[in-house]
Amino acid sequence: MKHLVGFSRVFVGILFIISGFIKLNDPVGFSFKLEEYFSQGVLDLPFLMPYALAISIFVVIFEVVLGVFLLIGYRKSFTLWSLLLMIVFFTFLTFYSAYFNKVTDCGCFGDAIKLTPWESFTKDVVLLVLILILYFGRQHIKPLFNQGVRQIIALVAVVICIIYGNYVLNHLPVIDFRPYEIGANIEDGMEFPEDAPNAIFEYAWKFNVNGKEQVLVTQGEYPEVDGEFIGVETEEIQKGYEPPIHDFTIEQQGEDFTALLMQEPKLLIVIAYDLAKSEYEAFEKIKIVSDKADGLGYKVIGMSASNEDWTRKIIEEYQLGFEFYFTDETTLKTIVRSNPGLLILERGTITQKVHFNDIEDLELE
Repeated sequence: MKHLVGFSRVFVGILFIISGFIKLNDPVGFSFKLEEYFSQGVLDLPFLMPYALAISIFVVIFEVVLGVFLLIGYRKSFTLWSLLLMIVFFTFLTFYSAYFNKVTDCGCFGDAIKLTPWESFTKDVVLLVLILILYFGRQHIKPLFNQGVRQIIALVAVVICIIYGNYVLNHLPVIDFRPYEIGANIEDGMEFPEDAPNAIFEYAWKFNVNGKEQVLVTQGEYPEVDGEFIGVETEEIQKGYEPPIHDFTIEQQGEDFTALLMQEPKLLIVIAYDLAKSEYEAFEKIKIVSDKADGLGYKVIGMSASNEDWTRKIIEEYQLGFEFYFTDETTLKTIVRSNPGLLILERGTITQKVHFNDIEDLELE
């Protein structure tokens, strides 16, 4: 039992630190995932959506700190109860998501590792078993170092998490796990390899044969049967290849300008996924840098999921010299964790990406 508790202690502690740090690197992204859980189609807790970012920051810091506490044996009772309550809640949440097919990715490891709903549930069940082993074998969890050293390590862990979280909130994630990282080519990210596997579907054909319902299952072909066709049900039994970038379009008045704009040698994009929630003071700086870029031969555009009333209002209020194009809100949130944020592209390749707090760092040729 002692060795099993020791293994569980190290495994759970390190996993909580890694999982928490990945989300701490991108708390805004995790808050978007929480908003998805809070939405009416999932847990139906819309009153929590305005607090998603605050909850996100607390949860990810708490997750890292619990991992550190477990490894050093600090405040054992509090740590074990916190771990147990947290994993019970997340096991229920991932089961609910998987069984009812509500959220396709739990966000447990941010954008670094994508898990299917059932994979997320399985991971939480394993963690639940390991944490129960820790709880019932807690007499074998011996503290490392003396009380004073443990307190210092615990305090340092909390302070580092707060400082790091504050930095990425006011800038951008230090490590970018998304397909829109600097150096990525958007068009390349949308390509399908020649040997990419296709999705496989199973078709359940229903027929009335001599007054009895008969079901024939195929993988697409229409069955040869002497009977009256009633209907067909389709189920995807194997997912096909999905390129890293699969939902990127730049549209204006129903026309797709993606291919054209991806060939621009010097393209400055101002991204604001929701102009109603944007940091408006940033548009004063954007006005200056966009005018400068225009004078240096850049093509300057805006990208937003907001309607024309909002885009016109922002353009007129801040006298912006560029037009906005429409792009899906989720895509814009994925591209840059800033509202607004700026990108520079060279023939579809992202060369620079900045938070609105770092507009001065943008380098224009």
